[in-house]
Amino acid sequence: MSTDRTFTATHTRNEIAARRVSALETVSAALARADALEPKLHAFTQLFHEHATAQARAIDARLARGEAVGPLAGVPVALKDNLCLSHGQTTCASKMLENYRSPFDATAALKLSNAGAIIIGKTNLDEFAMGSSTEHSFFGPTSNPWDLSRVPGGSSGGSAAAVAARVTPIALGSDTGGSIRQPAGFCNIVGVKPTYGRVSRYGLVAFASSLDQIGPFATTVADAALTLDVICGHDPCDSTSSDLPATTFFTEVETLVEDATIGVSREAFSSANHPAVTKALHDAINVYTKLGVRIIEIDLPMTDYGIAAYYIVATAEAASNLARFDGVRYGHRAALAPNETLHDLYCRSRAEGFGPEVQRRIMLGTHVLSSGYFDAYYNTALKVRRKIKGDYDAAFRQGCHAVLMPSSPSPAFKRGGHSGDPLAMYLEDVYTVAVNLAGLPAVTFPGGFTEDPEATLPVGVQLVGQPFEESWMLRLARMFERETQFGTRAPKV
Repeated sequence: MSTDRTFTATHTRNEIAARRVSALETVSAALARADALEPKLHAFTQLFHEHATAQARAIDARLARGEAVGPLAGVPVALKDNLCLSHGQTTCASKMLENYRSPFDATAALKLSNAGAIIIGKTNLDEFAMGSSTEHSFFGPTSNPWDLSRVPGGSSGGSAAAVAARVTPIALGSDTGGSIRQPAGFCNIVGVKPTYGRVSRYGLVAFASSLDQIGPFATTVADAALTLDVICGHDPCDSTSSDLPATTFFTEVETLVEDATIGVSREAFSSANHPAVTKALHDAINVYTKLGVRIIEIDLPMTDYGIAAYYIVATAEAASNLARFDGVRYGHRAALAPNETLHDLYCRSRAEGFGPEVQRRIMLGTHVLSSGYFDAYYNTALKVRRKIKGDYDAAFRQGCHAVLMPSSPSPAFKRGGHSGDPLAMYLEDVYTVAVNLAGLPAVTFPGGFTEDPEATLPVGVQLVGQPFEESWMLRLARMFERETQFGTRAPKV
């Protein structure tokens, strides 16, 4: 394992601002590393060499003129390929959108660019963000930088791999049921799922609209806080975005949480956990106890029902959202014989354009919304969703600043390890989906490593915060990071 304490967005932007290194040199190095690692990692669906280089030159020119630049000026970033950009393609890693060019930029991407960040490319993902391994991509799977035979997690695996492999210090992903936090844990980096409504979803290709949220990957908690400050805020283009004052997460992140209380649920110590996951949880409790944090035991009794509720709500919304991809208004259009009908066009275009996992989820969603099953499945799932939110509300009423739990029941698994068992793949999200159902913020951060002689693999832990209280959550994560330094270890790729 290698260590690198300077590969951060904060350090990079400070060096560029002081003109000890140019934005062009920084971006060129990131592109060169991406090019060198792509045959092994396949973290990107596309790289923007010319566009990124032009943007870097523009930053350097502004600095030379003494002009003010943004808080991420010159920092190379990567963007999950379900976020719209007006240059390049926005593919969602699907044949359906293989050649789609967006006419506009997602709000989060535009805010990054306005802050001076330079988007060097779009990252790979499970098709339409549906998966937990980044194996379900039309463009092929992404590898985990810690062990190329293993998955980086999903669905934002490309963004996680790019940051873990030190291509870019930060990247954006989306989290519908754990798609930022689980890959962050698999790749030994920080990943934040903000409170629902904290970050505009405008320009994020919808999977499940009541669950989706954009968030950052970073090598440090401070970088994640800095990126959140940039992308947060009200957006009139998104009716679900919150109208709250500008955030100050970065300036607050080094401040200790006084008289902190963390809740740990009994359900987090499941017998289904990998031993290294349970050990990391115990170790995290010991670290926080040593720091003077009060640890209390709580109950989240609906944990075991979260997966079932999630895969009803999420697939129902996915079936509705993906109905627009019919080969006429959007997406891949099949070739038809002269005697075939419009119905044939719809059916064949969708069958050719969507991969097996997306088709599976559309069929599940259509079924649970169908007449005769709506009450039995969808309405029941909504009741469970309310109970899950009630469990967290009860924990926070006990005085918890945050709830500690694993980010996944296992470390990164072998590629193909769950390909024949969709349920086993879905259970990888058992500790993450409830957070999305409840609309809460959460942060995954490095919690330790396995002792497996076959491969040393990262293990992540996560803190779940109260609604719109990301500051407490990030400050507690930073306290752990400062004490342990697990995140300074990087893979040798």
